Amino acid sequence: MMRLGIVLLPQVRWAQDRDRWRRAEDYGFDHAWTYDHLAWRTLVDEPWLATVPLLAAAATATERIGLGTWVAGPNYRHPVPFAKDVMGLDDVSGGRFLLGLGAGGTGVDAHVLGPAAVPTDRAARFEEFVDLLDRLLREPVTTFHGQWYEAHEARMLPGCVQRPRVPFVVAANGPRALRVAARWGQAWGTYGPVVQDDGSPQDAQERWWDGLAALVDRFDGVAREAGRDPAGIDRYLSLDGAPRYSLGSVELLAEGVERAAALGFTDVVVHWPRDEGVYAGSQDVLEQVAGRMEALRGVRATRFPAT
Repeated sequence: MMRLGIVLLPQVRWAQDRDRWRRAEDYGFDHAWTYDHLAWRTLVDEPWLATVPLLAAAATATERIGLGTWVAGPNYRHPVPFAKDVMGLDDVSGGRFLLGLGAGGTGVDAHVLGPAAVPTDRAARFEEFVDLLDRLLREPVTTFHGQWYEAHEARMLPGCVQRPRVPFVVAANGPRALRVAARWGQAWGTYGPVVQDDGSPQDAQERWWDGLAALVDRFDGVAREAGRDPAGIDRYLSLDGAPRYSLGSVELLAEGVERAAALGFTDVVVHWPRDEGVYAGSQDVLEQVAGRMEALRGVRATRFPAT
């Protein structure tokens, strides 16, 4: 059964945003996410609120839906205090928290604390970041000495509600990050390949799906090299990594869900429609999707058929 998630960008004050998170649950989504940034791309000068308190508030306003970061990374996070935040979010949500993790890009918050890491350093830093987070969230006391981070008798009590720790959804496209996902991830997440729009949206869309299929094959190989069965790793796809916005129509979303399932994805993630700009769309389409949620969920992965 396919699971569906939705990203709510942290742009609205909680007094107004509470209803939106509740609606995400009422609509039947399986998980809801928000970005972990200080500011983001074309929205850099628009309102942008903090991730951890927003998710804590969402946890108290909902009962069933999974909640997570899409995605958190080391650009401005240190594993020790962030692990405390993660443990707290898992506690407040009653074990519904999902930790989406990524290496961090070159956006506006990549250098907010100083010079941004070069790509090779980002990959090494990310591996160490995930390694230390894993230790912190599994162990009551952690001491660690790495190239990028240290922890000196860092205490993490009482530990996560979910055992042995919260699930990691590791976003990865490049070779080293894919190895991190295969080693530490309960799930792999991706936006798919970067595809240039050549003026033909349909052609760009098809090239994105072709590139995604190749990426899936690479991940399968990396997982096997790590000694894991690729079929045993959940896979999260952001359909809005494609050139066409997934909630442009119910039909486009349904097509995306079916094609994702054929590639073995267990979960798809879309973005709550905005009034303008990035992810601009119609609330009517979102409500139509809610009305067809059970049918969309009924799509099953065919890459790894049940045995």
